[in-house]
Amino acid sequence: MASSVELQEIEVWDGNMAASHALRQAQIDVVAAYPITPSTPIVQNYGSFVSNGYVDGEFVMVESEHAAMSACVGAAAAGGRVATATSSQGFALMVEVLYQASGMRLPIVLNLVNRALASPLNIHGDHSDMYLGRDAGWINLCTCNPQEAYDFNLMAFKIAENMQVRIPTIVNQDGFLSSHTAQNVRPLSDEVAYQFIGDYQSKNPLLDFTKPATYGAQAEEDWHFEHKAQLHSAMMHATPVIEEVFEAFAQLTKRRYHIVETYGIDDAEVAIFALGTTVESARVAAKKAREQGIKAGVVTIRVFRPFPYLELGEALKNLKAIAIMDKSLPAGAMGALFNEVAAALYQAKDSKHPVLSNYIYGLGERDLTQVDLSCIFAELHANAQAGKLTHPTQQFIGLRGPKMSFC
Repeated sequence: MASSVELQEIEVWDGNMAASHALRQAQIDVVAAYPITPSTPIVQNYGSFVSNGYVDGEFVMVESEHAAMSACVGAAAAGGRVATATSSQGFALMVEVLYQASGMRLPIVLNLVNRALASPLNIHGDHSDMYLGRDAGWINLCTCNPQEAYDFNLMAFKIAENMQVRIPTIVNQDGFLSSHTAQNVRPLSDEVAYQFIGDYQSKNPLLDFTKPATYGAQAEEDWHFEHKAQLHSAMMHATPVIEEVFEAFAQLTKRRYHIVETYGIDDAEVAIFALGTTVESARVAAKKAREQGIKAGVVTIRVFRPFPYLELGEALKNLKAIAIMDKSLPAGAMGALFNEVAAALYQAKDSKHPVLSNYIYGLGERDLTQVDLSCIFAELHANAQAGKLTHPTQQFIGLRGPKMSFC
C-alpha cells in the first residue's frame, strides 16, 4: 500500500511538480518515460515518489520517447491506468505511436510541456509541439499556470477514462514559463484527489488471454474509414463529458473552468485570443487598454481538441476586431489558431464578422512584452474604428530586423 503525502493547504510548486503530484495522487499503474527538457522533472519527481514508497505502480525507463509511448500503449491495453510526459523533439518521435493509442481508444494521459521544435535546436517554450499533435486523435487540454497544470491532470484521467469517451488526453503547459515557475498551488489531499478521479474501471481490457484478439491489424479501404470516423465522432461528442468533469471539479474545489473563457468581453469591441501563459499577460494589457479608452477583452480556450467551434463563435461574434496569437511558425500559411478561429466565426450565427489579424510571436520563447500587447490593442482599436484591417493580416511580433508582415 502506497504511503500518503501530507500536503499543506498552499504549496509552492512549479508546473512540473504540480503535475507530478497529480500523477502520484491518481495512483497510476504504469509511467513509462524518457526524459527531455523541460518536461524531465515531471517523471524525475514521479520516479522519486516510486523510490520513496509513495506510489505502488511501475516506473519504466525506456530508450526513447517512441518506446515510452509504445510501453504506455501496451500497459493501457492490459488494463492499467497509464501516463507519461514529454516535450518537443521527444513528442515528435512519439507521434507515430500517438495514432496507435487513439485508434485503439486507450485512455493514456500525456503531459506535454510545450517547447520549440528544431532546427535550430531550442530548449525553450513555444507551441510548435502542441500544434504538431493536434490531429493525432487525442483530446488536448490547455493550462496557463502551475495550479491549472495540477487541476487539469486530475481532470484528464476522469475525462479520458469515461466510458463515453475512452480517448487519450494531453495536458499542455508552457515550457519554463509554467513548468519551471514556482507559484502558490492549492492541492487536494491524496484521499480527496483519488476519490474525485475514481477507481479505474478497465472494462474489457484489450489484452485478455481468455479472449484472444488481434489489434492494430490492417484495415485498408474496407474498414479504415469507418474506424477513423468512429474516433472522430467520439471526439466531437466528448464535450458534454468534459463540461461535466469541469463542473464536478468546481463543486469540489470552487475552481471553475469553462471550455471557452473570456475576460472583459461583455462590452468589448476588440480582443486578443491566445493560449497558455500569454493569456494572463494579455489580461493585464487589456486592463491597461481600458484605462486608455479601448474596450479590450481576452479570450482563450481550455480544450484545443475537440475544438469548440460553436462555443467560441458565440463568444466572439459581437467583437469588431480580434488578434489571434499563434506561438508557432506557420511555415507558409496563416497560423493554426487563426484558421480555427476564422472557421468558428464564419459559421457563427448572427456574427458581425470581426476584422481578424494573425500575430506570430514568442518563437523559441522570445519575450512578448506589455509594450507589444499594448501595441496590438492599439492596432485592434484602429481596425475597429476603420471597420477593416489597417495593417497586413499577418505580422511577426518581436522579430529583430525589418518588420515582417504578409497578406
